[in-house]
Amino acid sequence: MSKDKPIQKLLKRAFDICGATAGLIIFSPVLLWTANRINKEMGSPVFYNRQRAGKGGKPFKLYKFRTMTDTRDENGNLLPDAERITPIGQKIRSSSIDELPQLINVLFGDMSIVGPRPLLLDYVPLYNEEQKRRLEVKQGITGWAQIHGRNATTWEERFKNDIWYVDNWSFLLDIKIVMMTVSRVLKHEGISAEGDATMPRFMGNGGCNK
Repeated sequence: MSKDKPIQKLLKRAFDICGATAGLIIFSPVLLWTANRINKEMGSPVFYNRQRAGKGGKPFKLYKFRTMTDTRDENGNLLPDAERITPIGQKIRSSSIDELPQLINVLFGDMSIVGPRPLLLDYVPLYNEEQKRRLEVKQGITGWAQIHGRNATTWEERFKNDIWYVDNWSFLLDIKIVMMTVSRVLKHEGISAEGDATMPRFMGNGGCNK
């Protein structure tokens, strides 16, 4: 992200604070209803809390509604995502309601409304030098990669889109991404990758574990 856009960066943070606050207020009934349904069908915890890599690779706890059980096989290994997603979890994921708690992360300053999606800390050592550039900015709830395929794309394409965003960021681009995100969510596009319930695990150098 260019360092000579101080006014736009202030606008971005103001937009984050105002947008996250408004979102939490407007969607509070949805958040409460969802939390109640998850608690009834899957029990506690309601949130999926796992550390993710933020700007500069700094770890933070990401807030997200839980959509899967912790069912394991006889060896103690978690079953595949497709076997652990519950009916209510599938509905929550397809509508992107599971992402709404991340508005809390935005208020805390760990994330932005728009930016590359925060990935697992385990992935950071696997990035090549070019892929590491996605960490030059705050990670976001939605981003350029999300409106160009979301999970229904390859890791190589996803990183390419993330880095394009870093190089071409502007406040107006953020507004465009937010507007396009609304359209994608309403159409339920890109929820999962082909052959996977979510996104295959990143294995380094643009690869993934199928």
